[in-house]
Amino acid sequence: MSSQEYLVTINVPPLLEEGVVDCLLAIESADGFSSLTVNAHTNHHEHMSLGEQVAGTQRKIRFQMYIPEQRLNSLIDALKRDFSDSGIHYWVMPVLDSGYI
Repeated sequence: MSSQEYLVTINVPPLLEEGVVDCLLAIESADGFSSLTVNAHTNHHEHMSLGEQVAGTQRKIRFQMYIPEQRLNSLIDALKRDFSDSGIHYWVMPVLDSGYI
């Protein structure tokens, strides 16, 4: 790795999946991104249906991507601009090493 990269993880409600895909494609992250369905468990029930509250889990779509430091702020800014107050949860971690084996 020549410059600092970050692993960005984004959990979104399923209804926002297509919109987030479009947003991420517009950012043109160097290595693309992955998506998968996850079960989110939380004590915060504001965005959960009654059935989800009873089950104690909520279905989310998780996106993960490597992104260079110089594109990180533009990604977060785009998500905040396009999806304000939509229940998206994200976190960012530095990548210490990556490669293909």
